[in-house]
Amino acid sequence: MILPSGQMDASGWLATAKAIPSPNFNQRPPGTQVSLLVIHNISLPPGQFGTGAVADFFCNRLDIGAHPYYEEIAQLQVSAHFFISREGWISQFVSVFDRAWHAGVSQFQGVENCNDYSVGIELEGCDELPYTHAQYASLIGVTEELCRVFPLITRERICGHEHIAPGRKKDPGPAFDWPRYLSGLESRLNNA
Repeated sequence: MILPSGQMDASGWLATAKAIPSPNFNQRPPGTQVSLLVIHNISLPPGQFGTGAVADFFCNRLDIGAHPYYEEIAQLQVSAHFFISREGWISQFVSVFDRAWHAGVSQFQGVENCNDYSVGIELEGCDELPYTHAQYASLIGVTEELCRVFPLITRERICGHEHIAPGRKKDPGPAFDWPRYLSGLESRLNNA
């Protein structure tokens, strides 16, 4: 699942990802440079994997009759740039050059509205359950490509949703192995 460099096309879509265009995006503010990567988690219904509901949610076609929880979130219009399944498969919902609606009310190092200048990656998971080897491998590959396309995304500018919306969000949560991810990324970038 690890991607070689140079897999992002000129329109901001990853060649090795399954494209599922979401209507939930808009243009970044003029002159904005992408400089932040935000890691999230999601599972729908909560704690259940492989349902296909995340794609439906990001594309505003969630069947609210399929699970009681869906009624609570049906009115939301959200998206992320990427979603990585438990098996490591990558789906892309928004071009990295556009503004996905993943961060909500947020700030990083005093700069608000993280959606304006960030890329969001959702891992299929929940805060307390370990992520899979395949997910880390794919996440490292996607991150490497994003760092190539957007040189302002550095190790210091990779964070979790919990870091940009403390008290409101907890993902990717304590189950996410930051040292494993960052050391794997450093190894890949140093050997490039």
